[in-house]
Amino acid sequence: MLTNHMPDARDQCAADDRRPHAILIGWRGYFGFCQTPRVLTNLEAWIRRRLRLYLWRQWRNGHDRFTELRRLGIAKFAASVAAGSPTGLWRMSGHPAVQHALRNHVFDSLGLPRIFKPVPA
Repeated sequence: MLTNHMPDARDQCAADDRRPHAILIGWRGYFGFCQTPRVLTNLEAWIRRRLRLYLWRQWRNGHDRFTELRRLGIAKFAASVAAGSPTGLWRMSGHPAVQHALRNHVFDSLGLPRIFKPVPA
């Protein structure tokens, strides 16, 4: 599993920090021979959304979520709407404010590998 379904994500030990990296490298090796790049881009989009869900859950309450969204450059109104939303975690991981705050370059800067690497023609 890419992320645990544990109730408290902050209690993860430091040894698990490299686990998603190793899993994604393995998936890239397995799915890398795929003939259709659309399959890989869809899989990668799902993975990024799952990681957004993981971070949204980790931020725990509306105040922390608002603070983190503002720190990541989201406007005050959009951050307050997203942070105060009562909708579920999966739906919030697709919210425009959360997607804008946690773009792919954020995960790239954390060293998360990409599954799909376009081959130069």
